[in-house]
Amino acid sequence: MSIKLLAIELYRAQQEVAGLEAQCAVSALPSNVKLLDELRQARAELQLLRKMLDSKKESSIVPVRRNFTD
Repeated sequence: MSIKLLAIELYRAQQEVAGLEAQCAVSALPSNVKLLDELRQARAELQLLRKMLDSKKESSIVPVRRNFTD
């Protein structure tokens, strides 16, 4: 997966987590258990996507080789 697609998925996951957090803040306790489980899963996905994106960024860095002549 390309860096651009990972970034798009990361943004989508961030929006999902933010929405679930907002829902948890206003929901009643009985339904909160289901929302908390969804939030836990969404946060896990977000963390995984962040790690994947960081890994892609690190692997795309190419060291510069310079030849110095005297």
